[in-house]
Amino acid sequence: MKTNKLSLLFFLMLITITAFSQSSGFYEFKVKTLEGVDFDFNTLKGRKVMIVNTASKCGNTPQYKDLEEVYEKYRDNNFVIIGFPANNFGEQEPGTAAEIRKFCSENYGVTFPMMEKISVKGDDMAPLYKWLTTKEKNGVMDSEVKWNFQKYLIDENGKLVDVIHNKEKITSDKIIAWISS
Repeated sequence: MKTNKLSLLFFLMLITITAFSQSSGFYEFKVKTLEGVDFDFNTLKGRKVMIVNTASKCGNTPQYKDLEEVYEKYRDNNFVIIGFPANNFGEQEPGTAAEIRKFCSENYGVTFPMMEKISVKGDDMAPLYKWLTTKEKNGVMDSEVKWNFQKYLIDENGKLVDVIHNKEKITSDKIIAWISS
């Protein structure tokens, strides 16, 4: 009888510790758009989300074209891409919010949501990217943002699914299959 009570007590303590050790979920994040408007991730419930760190002066910058094409094709299927300009790699995103918006619109016709410029690594890493890159917070995996246009896939329930490195095209069979499934 004492063993059962101790086991139950241990089990309840473990559940409590686990619950308190986990960070906020994906839907609890709030950020600002390039225009300074509040954007609540709670509005993304039920949608697949691709988070991508972007830059305007990078060899990968032409990925904006494919990102926009995929967004246009699948956005009515509960899918959204959210871009986060970041200047962490070779200072390849030096622009202001207005300059970034103008560049994305004029050169690539970007209509997917673009958020304010943030840091995706280092001591000033944005809270969202701490969640994306830390298993203790996201419950799935540790990762490191290695360069511009790295993609994070989040399922309809706000769970991290995968990290897609910058060289893999958004039009790859793997990504399209995930979006379409």
